[in-house]
Amino acid sequence: MVFSSLEFLFLFFAVSVLIYFTVPLKLRNAVLLAVSLLFYGWGEPVYVFLMIGTILIDYVCGYLVDKFKGTSRKKARGFMIAAIVINLALLGFFKYYDFIAENLSALPFVNIKPLGLSLPIGISFYTFQALSYVIDVYREDASVQKNPVSFGAYVTLFPQLIAGPIVRYRDVDEQLRRREHNIVMLSSGIRTFICGLAKKVLLANPAGALWDSFGSSGTVLGSWLGILFFSFQIYFDFSGYSDMAIGLGKMMGFTFRENFYYPYMSKSVTEFWRRWHISLGTWFREYVYIPLGGNRKGKARTYFNLFVVWFLTGLWHGASWNFIIWGLYFFVILVIEKAFLLKKLEKAPALVARVYTLILIFFCWWLFAFDNMAEGISYLSTMFGASQLTSAAVNFDFISSIVLLCILIVSSTPYPRRIYYRLWEKYAAARWVFAALSVIVLVVCTAYLVDSSYNPFLYFRF
Repeated sequence: MVFSSLEFLFLFFAVSVLIYFTVPLKLRNAVLLAVSLLFYGWGEPVYVFLMIGTILIDYVCGYLVDKFKGTSRKKARGFMIAAIVINLALLGFFKYYDFIAENLSALPFVNIKPLGLSLPIGISFYTFQALSYVIDVYREDASVQKNPVSFGAYVTLFPQLIAGPIVRYRDVDEQLRRREHNIVMLSSGIRTFICGLAKKVLLANPAGALWDSFGSSGTVLGSWLGILFFSFQIYFDFSGYSDMAIGLGKMMGFTFRENFYYPYMSKSVTEFWRRWHISLGTWFREYVYIPLGGNRKGKARTYFNLFVVWFLTGLWHGASWNFIIWGLYFFVILVIEKAFLLKKLEKAPALVARVYTLILIFFCWWLFAFDNMAEGISYLSTMFGASQLTSAAVNFDFISSIVLLCILIVSSTPYPRRIYYRLWEKYAAARWVFAALSVIVLVVCTAYLVDSSYNPFLYFRF
């Protein structure tokens, strides 16, 4: 079940919110746990038991880490390592076993067969969240959660369960114990959710349909336009989902950090990764890069640490060679920027820096789009002339999509947001107008969902 579905909007969420605000404050974490497990079980009934197992393992390990960290740091560290090993083993088995088996089965004397496992939805996200709890408790960055229901609510929190943002335990520790519910948070959450829904339904979905159309055209112009629209699809798809998660969290008293901050406005790839999927970058920096030594042990060690982080980042996105190459692609670029290019980009005109960044990001999405490398290479050859230049159908579709393309470009900049806040602060009447617009947008999105069967979500496969 996705947020941009009629079942979620008018059945699951409506009933969940009604129950949530009806029960006393002390029972709301229990309601959150129950509805989150139901939400997950809606599409993955068998894997609910895997999630419950994750909750129990990390709750017990966190408790034991806290119990021994004052008397035996060695034992506390042992329980933290046990939690890390068990969580990563589960993630590795379900996400990477078949990939490893397929590659090893080609070797002589290796008799390993793929099992055809289905990937538990959101396992990459909730595994990282559960790990952050045990590590934060060990580091004394957060206090142990003695209430298993509250801890379960944190791991399964349905607003960001399926595709993030990845919420570190330290960021919501206090909110799990005590949080505010008021009309300001509720109304702000509703607006944020509807904005994210509009990104997904009115921008990402049409962009995705054009990616499918142009990408399959077999022409040079069509292949370039296809990747262009895929670039917009993946941004509005994922950032829209993140906005919906943040909005749902606000409605229930949680404050989640922003996950995207206009990444296509970046003036370097380094800056791009400070703006794109911020919660994932933060997680790898806090729990991998810095523990490895960060940039404190010389250039060679810094580059090695970056290699580890970006190899794991690519692997985290999927059990496929294209994702590994995608991660190493960014590793090479970031090392070059760190070595000398970043200083030159800072001195270059903003337009030059932004064009440089967009070109590199444009090609990263070509790598990201194709699990099958043979298909990806074939597509790339089409982009660079191994086909006819264009066709009547491509020309017609391009002309028809110009208005949407302009909307996508403007919407990926901070200017609409700035105008919104200026009007909100300057004119009291603007608040009523925006409230009315929110209702209109919700109605339009609902009409689109009723009429269209095209509603994919790219990050479900992670």
